[in-house]
Amino acid sequence: MNDLVNVLILISLLTLFGYSHSVLASLKVKEFVRRQFGNAIAFYRLFYNALSLITLYLIWEYAPHPSLKIYKFSPPFDYLVLIPQLISLIGIFWSFRYICFKEFLGLSQIERFLNKQFSADELDEKMTFRIEGPYKYSRHPIYFFSIIFLVFRAEMDLFYLTVLICFIAYFYIGSVYEEKKLIKIFGKDYENYQKKVPRIFPIKLFNIKS
Repeated sequence: MNDLVNVLILISLLTLFGYSHSVLASLKVKEFVRRQFGNAIAFYRLFYNALSLITLYLIWEYAPHPSLKIYKFSPPFDYLVLIPQLISLIGIFWSFRYICFKEFLGLSQIERFLNKQFSADELDEKMTFRIEGPYKYSRHPIYFFSIIFLVFRAEMDLFYLTVLICFIAYFYIGSVYEEKKLIKIFGKDYENYQKKVPRIFPIKLFNIKS
């Protein structure tokens, strides 16, 4: 019973995190910040990322930890999971090659602000639309490779499994809201991209549109 209560509390905390994370990433909130602070919105992306990391750390450290053990691989099988994890890390770095990592973190925006080259019309980032590398096979390859990294694990307990399921759900739901924003920015080009490339997993199962 204690594990069930702990799981429900953990799901509630992660749901609250996912909801607030998506709201703060919305165009409506960013436009509100721009109206209030003008070019100082250049600092928003870094603040958003830092807040997300701190919140996740607090949840990971202080949320209830359901204690049920599900499995634990013995040597040498525990080392085998390192292979797909390594491949997924390579995939994540591959994906970041096609976006500006400093822009993603929020550092480029601050650099432009300090050099008086920042425009508040950018909101919190200067977005580009490129269909290259892994983005030819998945609209959200960073989500895909992150899922692979998280799924393969030598030891699994109920706490980690709950977090894993919540993150996979968030990646999918978050991508839906993210793409609504991208359609507003890039219009028909992004809608055509949606028709050609799967959302997260780089295959179309049973021809079902993702």
